[in-house]
Amino acid sequence: MQALSAISNHDLRDEIKAYWSLRAETFDSQPGHEIFSEEEKAAWHALFLKHLGQGQGRSALDLACGTAVVSHLLDDLGFRVTGMDWAEPMLERARAKAKARGRQIRFLMGDAERTMEDDDSYDVITNRHLVWTLVDPLACFKEWHRVLKPGGKVLIVDGDFVNTSKLTRLLKMLTRMASRAGLARDALHGAPSADMADTHNRILSRVHFSGGAHADAVADLLRQAGFSKVTVDHNMGAIHKAQRKNFSFFKGLERATQHRYAICAEK
Repeated sequence: MQALSAISNHDLRDEIKAYWSLRAETFDSQPGHEIFSEEEKAAWHALFLKHLGQGQGRSALDLACGTAVVSHLLDDLGFRVTGMDWAEPMLERARAKAKARGRQIRFLMGDAERTMEDDDSYDVITNRHLVWTLVDPLACFKEWHRVLKPGGKVLIVDGDFVNTSKLTRLLKMLTRMASRAGLARDALHGAPSADMADTHNRILSRVHFSGGAHADAVADLLRQAGFSKVTVDHNMGAIHKAQRKNFSFFKGLERATQHRYAICAEK
């Protein structure tokens, strides 16, 4: 694997793109990214139905779609889905997955912060674990507001993984101890190598939400961007419960104590 720390003459956005391009290699093998049970799939469906309703042929833009996990959930619910990502290795896997499953999902190479899509062109915009990486979230949210039709909704799924509680930090430490004893192989979930972990931390230190993407801060920027009826939903318990079956004991508990949320906002 190419060492990202060796990349030079790249600005922050280039480094983020390169990071996710390399993460594509193992993305679908990691719990919390791909879905590994019908129980978890049903929990995600319930979250989307709660905030977005049935698709009924409405158009949905899944930004930073990665390997299209969320795109497939939207397709399940009857949305007409476009998945957009700027990492070609992610899109290669997304297209292959859709073809294997017989899904009619449209995929575009594009930037979530500058979509190049027409005004008022989508009923729904979704993204998962994107907001923490944004360089200029206010400008980005204004872009999403522009692309949505009047009455359209954006649904953000993300979290503050910087400002962790004492309990979360304790569980993280216990996970690492279990890993050293050979009892928890997922202790470095999300950072499969020391180099990737260093790159992740270097990126995090330079993005807008370097101090953590707390739900209230994200919701405030959505309002500044022109959105109304902004709803913050912390009820992710059903998803976390289903995911725990694919995590080690302490890792599953750690995940459930993190500040994770879904935010729905309307144009």
